[in-house]
Amino acid sequence: MRGLQLTPAAGRGSGESAEDSGEEERLLSGYDEENSGNLRRIQVSVTGMTCAACSNSVESALMSRNGVVKASVALLQNKADVTFDPASVKDEDIINAIEDAGFEAEILPEPNQSHSKPRGTLIGQFTIGGMTCAACVNSVEGILRKIPGVKKAVVALATSLGEVEYDPTVTSKDELINAIEDAGFEASFVQSNEQDKLVLGVTGIASDIDVQMLEGILSGLRGVRQFCFDRGSKELEIHFDPELLGSRTLVDEIESNSYGKLKLHLKNPYSRMTSKDLEESSNMFRLFTASLCLSVPVLFMQVICPHIPLLYSFILWRCGPFQMGDWLNWALVTVIQFVIGKRFYVAAGRALRNGSTNMDVLVVLGTSASYFYSVCALLYGAMTGFWSPTYFDASAMLITFVLLGKYLESLAKGKTSDAIKKLVELAPATAILLIRDKGGKVLGEREIDSLLIQPGDILKVLPGTKVPTDGLVVSGSSYVNESMVTGESAPVLKESNSPVIGGTINLHGSLHIQANRVGSDTVLSQIISLVETAQMSKAPIQKFADFIASIFVPSVVTLGLLTLLGWYFAGVLGYYPEEWLPENGNYFVFSLMFAISVVVVACPCALGLATPTAVMVATGVGANNGVLIKGGDALEKAQKIEHVIFDKTGTLTQGKATVTTAKVFSGMERGEFLTLVASAEASSEHPLAKAILEYARHFHFFDEPSGAGDAQTHGPESKSYEWLLDTSDFSALPGQGVQCSVGGKKMLVGNRKLMIENLVTIPDHVEKFVVELEESAKTGILVAFEHELVGVLGVADPLKREAAVVIEGLMKMGVNPVMVTGDNWRTAKAVAKEVGITDVRAEVMPSGKADVIRSFQKDGCVVAMVGDGINDSPALAAADVGMAIGAGTDIAIEAADYVLMRSNLEDVITAIDLSRKTFFRIRLNYIFASAYNIVAIPIAAGVLYPWLKIKLPPWVAGACMAMSSVTVVCSSLLLRRYRKPRLTTVLEITVE
Repeated sequence: MRGLQLTPAAGRGSGESAEDSGEEERLLSGYDEENSGNLRRIQVSVTGMTCAACSNSVESALMSRNGVVKASVALLQNKADVTFDPASVKDEDIINAIEDAGFEAEILPEPNQSHSKPRGTLIGQFTIGGMTCAACVNSVEGILRKIPGVKKAVVALATSLGEVEYDPTVTSKDELINAIEDAGFEASFVQSNEQDKLVLGVTGIASDIDVQMLEGILSGLRGVRQFCFDRGSKELEIHFDPELLGSRTLVDEIESNSYGKLKLHLKNPYSRMTSKDLEESSNMFRLFTASLCLSVPVLFMQVICPHIPLLYSFILWRCGPFQMGDWLNWALVTVIQFVIGKRFYVAAGRALRNGSTNMDVLVVLGTSASYFYSVCALLYGAMTGFWSPTYFDASAMLITFVLLGKYLESLAKGKTSDAIKKLVELAPATAILLIRDKGGKVLGEREIDSLLIQPGDILKVLPGTKVPTDGLVVSGSSYVNESMVTGESAPVLKESNSPVIGGTINLHGSLHIQANRVGSDTVLSQIISLVETAQMSKAPIQKFADFIASIFVPSVVTLGLLTLLGWYFAGVLGYYPEEWLPENGNYFVFSLMFAISVVVVACPCALGLATPTAVMVATGVGANNGVLIKGGDALEKAQKIEHVIFDKTGTLTQGKATVTTAKVFSGMERGEFLTLVASAEASSEHPLAKAILEYARHFHFFDEPSGAGDAQTHGPESKSYEWLLDTSDFSALPGQGVQCSVGGKKMLVGNRKLMIENLVTIPDHVEKFVVELEESAKTGILVAFEHELVGVLGVADPLKREAAVVIEGLMKMGVNPVMVTGDNWRTAKAVAKEVGITDVRAEVMPSGKADVIRSFQKDGCVVAMVGDGINDSPALAAADVGMAIGAGTDIAIEAADYVLMRSNLEDVITAIDLSRKTFFRIRLNYIFASAYNIVAIPIAAGVLYPWLKIKLPPWVAGACMAMSSVTVVCSSLLLRRYRKPRLTTVLEITVE
């Protein structure tokens, strides 16, 4: 059964391991592997894009395909992010669409190649032994269909095979096998239709025999679908069934079966992309140096040789119809023009075939006009004896300077993605895996590639090393520096059951951790993914640049043509003297040089790079400061924020509620009162409930230390809570409190609203006591037993130390802070007064916070919501800018636009300040790019020549064009120097 193929793999190579796929017929023939309702998202590497016009062409080509829902092309990263319906369009169609537009494309592997998540359902195939008749088949099918997560189950008696379509997030293949065996049959797993891909680097391949050995090992491994070994790059690509074969098992099998000769290491996709960027930069540098080496002799002959008699006589020596200098110029410049400059012709032809224009078209027009005019001038001189000046040097220097600009631009653009590189480097390359027996006893340890860690692995983390992946501490104690991921500067104590984050540094003790999140599920991978997605997104302001790019080149070509005709006819009609013409020149040559300068000096690239470079740098800077930005759109909105709405509990306050007062207003004893309240609140997850429970526990066991650690580690099931009473009919009432029955008697714990709705009378002296609590910024909790009010608890949640300063700082920035809370008005006003907020909305239900936000938005104001991301999701989604604060390890908050990794309110100011500085930089970039073209094009056209005799030779125009885009990128790179405002200086921030 080894060769059975559920889903035939297209395009099998020589390294195919599966046999003929027609061996067995599909049982679930009606099954469609990709449900049309499930959209798929891929990233594609696009080669050959040079400016915004190219990225627009690729985007248009992708969106023209039926089934493509969304396509975003990032010029800087040379990547396209495509979301499509796999039922209508395939991966190959995406590649073909890009290639038809004239660019090269390659689908990028998933960041977690070895741990990809299953999409939708899987089809598992099982061998089932012991079936003798149709009744057995019906029995097995019935058992399988009753299992949660199973969509379909079909069993064939003749082949003893069963195919089950199931949801791997609900059930597993082992549960299916157990169900079949419990019914009295034998079962074993054959394969699934899921396919994972690994890209491995292979060392130890020295000859064809080694390659054959590798192919033989892979062909003999059960679960390997297909493979391909590239001898040039020494890369091995393997497609395998993850239900049969784990990535680490696969690597171990290959290394062990080769008797240690072959060593494999997993290729990190981010490292592979970085190497491609370096390759592009080095290739551009080679082209530039080659062009420069050939251009220097051309300039030498024109500038230096006339002053050296011997050399000058040599270049004037006539060899055939031309002078030796003409032959040399022609030969050198032809190599520069068509060999080194081939990339410009290819890119320009590609753009024109696709019906668009880009910077390459301008370069080709300018250099070709100069080159072919010079060739024609030579031929005309040979035929007529009238020798016009040639401009081979203009063509050569033009290409040289453009290549220099492209090289510097590629270096600068590489710097903008430093944030991603730094984040990738946080993860250690290897991990120490503890090998244990079935009883859990450690037998030994081995070093493995950190990309091959699997959930459940027990890993050893030595002092001073990085934590390899997310997990829980199973033994040991140490302090861990998490600043590189969460931004928290103080080391965090990690003990048994403490969570740890991959990429953080273990400082002192040795830890044993159990991996629970690997691959793309880790915090670090999610941060990288979030930053990468943000860098690929387009800010709305970029639409302006895209529009300009679409009309820029045709407009410039038209201006160049008008310049040529204007100067030519002005000369012919006698509007300027012949003395202006170059020696042996004519009106056409004089006009052509102005036209070439116009075409060459114009630069659409600077406009196209103005926004994406700044957004890339800003998102990277934000990530380094613990502020994760979800895209250019969020950045643009944040700099316009007029109102910031704060949730109270856990945002302005520390979220660590403590009971400060407990007063009984009946004949009940204090201990009995606290026991009743704690019993009622024991089933609640609310922070106030936990505070009450901890206070009551400490009252009963006052000799035990009370602290946050106890509150977290103890629960109702703990021996410390055996004194709690049994409750029934428990229900939590949002915005009111809880109710339950204790000993058959009704008990209420909550606010006034809960008491009033249940007809519980609140005496005046109790009301007065509660008002006093509320006016001192405490929350008063009323307790009623058997419809009689028996006591009141006062709960305080301390404010964050930086809250008041941050609120004052926001006001200085021209932002209006607003507090929205479900707490009562008196407590809300007391808290607001303490932090300096004048606009307060109290007694607002969680669902009502979104309505408050919409009331501000009615006036066209941009509103931000700052919440803890738990019960604030509707409000975060309703706000123009949602900021989830204190997200810690749960960074995948879909509703928020900003994720503030720390629980520090200073990051709200950082987020707004960074967005303002970023868009100031973007506007500066646009002003420079626009001003450059507005000033440079008229000068190149010769507007100043009649009065000041100033003109731009084509090669100078080319240098200006090359430097303009480099200047814009360098301007964006200045954002890397951003430092977030400190509390001591934040009050000095004023509205610009």
